[in-house]
Amino acid sequence: MVRRYEHQATIEASGFYPYLRAFLEWGEVTGLSQDTIRRRQAALRRFIHWCDGRGLSCPTDVTKPILERYQRHLYYYRKSDGQALTHGSQCGMLTPLKAFFKWLARENHILYNPASELELPKKLRRLPKTILSLDELETIFSQADIQTDEGLRDRAIMELLYSTGMRRMELVKLTIYDLDVPRRIVMIREGKSGNDRFIPVGERALQWLATYQNDVRPGLVMGQDDGILFLTDKGDAFRRGALAGRVKRYIQRAGIEVQGACHLFRHAMATHMLENGADVRYIQAMLGHADLNTTQIYTRVSIKKLSAIHAATHPAKLHRQDDDE
Repeated sequence: MVRRYEHQATIEASGFYPYLRAFLEWGEVTGLSQDTIRRRQAALRRFIHWCDGRGLSCPTDVTKPILERYQRHLYYYRKSDGQALTHGSQCGMLTPLKAFFKWLARENHILYNPASELELPKKLRRLPKTILSLDELETIFSQADIQTDEGLRDRAIMELLYSTGMRRMELVKLTIYDLDVPRRIVMIREGKSGNDRFIPVGERALQWLATYQNDVRPGLVMGQDDGILFLTDKGDAFRRGALAGRVKRYIQRAGIEVQGACHLFRHAMATHMLENGADVRYIQAMLGHADLNTTQIYTRVSIKKLSAIHAATHPAKLHRQDDDE
C-alpha cells in the first residue's frame, strides 16, 4: 500500500520555491493560459512535497534516477478510493517537470537537464465509456424545472453544452459579449492551450439562452455586472466542480447511471453530428482539438452507420434467399 501524503501543505520554506515562482512567472510572460499555469503549479508543488520528504531541498539535488523513482511512485500511488492514477494523470504530473527542468537548465540554474531523457507513460486514446442517446438527453433536459429561475438557467446551460460541445471550463468563462445571436455563434476565448475559436450555436439553444438572459440573469446580478453569462444564485461565476455537480444531479434524476457530467454532452454532440454526416474536420474545429487524431476517436464510436452498412452487406443474414430460386 502506497502511503498518501498531503501535497497541499506549505512549500514556501523549500529551496525549490524561488525557482517555482520564477518558472510560473515566465509562463505568464510567454502567454501560457491560466489553466496551464495552474496545472503546472499543482504538479510541481506535489513533486516538491515528495522531494521534501526525502531530504531533497533544491533543484541541484535532483538527478535522472530520482525523477524515475518519482515516476514509479506515481505509478504505484493509490487515490482515496483505491484506484490508480490513469496514464493521462501521470503524464499530467510529469510533463510540467520536464518543462521545469528544461527551463532551469536554459536559465543556467542547473548544469544539465535531468529530465531530458525521462520517458512519459504512453497516453492511451480510450473510447468514451458512454454516448448519450437523443432520448436520454431529452430526459436529462426535462429534469430541470423551467418554472424556476434555477431550472431555466440550468436548462440553458445543458442545451448550450450539447449544442456546441464546448468544455466545462469554456462555459464558465463565457460572457454576454461572447454571444453573437444574429450570426448564431459564440466565441470561446482562451480555450484549451490558450486558443480562441468561434462555434455555431443551434436555434434551440439560442432560444433557451434568450429566455435565461431576459428573464433570469438580471435577477442574479448582484452589484457591478462583470458580464459573466451564467451566474450562481449568489451572483458569482460558476466554479467548474460546482457546475459538474449540478449537471450530474440532473443525469441521476433521469435515472441514468454513468460516469461523467458536462463532458458527456461534448461526446454526444460529436458522435451525433458524425452519425448525421458531418466531416470530422468540422467536428475538430468545433471541439477545439489541435490534433485531428484526437477527434478521430469519435469515428470509432459512431457505430450507427457502420451497423446499417453491416446489416445491408454482410452475407451471414438470418434469412437468406436461395440464389437458385
